Amino acid sequence: MRELRSAVLYSVLLFGALVLLDWGFERLTAVRAGWWAALAVLLLIILTPPRVSAAQGGLDARGLMTHRRVRTDRLATVRISEGVSRRVILTDTSGGRLMLDPHVLIANPLLWHQLDQGARRSLEQGTLRCGMPVLERLGRRIDGELCRKILRASGME
Repeated sequence: MRELRSAVLYSVLLFGALVLLDWGFERLTAVRAGWWAALAVLLLIILTPPRVSAAQGGLDARGLMTHRRVRTDRLATVRISEGVSRRVILTDTSGGRLMLDPHVLIANPLLWHQLDQGARRSLEQGTLRCGMPVLERLGRRIDGELCRKILRASGME
């Protein structure tokens, strides 16, 4: 939710700054304001994080313009992308591909549970070829974060 508020705030600030700048130089017209609004909307689309939800046997990620689904009970690979922002990359046997920020799984233990249970079913069925060590490391991290939250909430930190 915080990321969505930030995306809206940055888009509004960009629009406001561009309109004020144009107005200050006495060049503001309706057409130019329309272009600045379109640019602000484009920034909003780019910055809006996808909403991730658990469905029966899968995970869905819906953005403003996109919808991606991966079947967790038919996972083929699980990888972590290295780079500026780390992402968990899930692919299933039917070609579905989903990229998730690990913080989404940390913040939503039920999503993590859905992914973990599906990955175990995939491993039992033999479809998950690589990625179980990645999921185990991620699971330890999520469990540690959850324990810290519980200790913090109970005042035992």
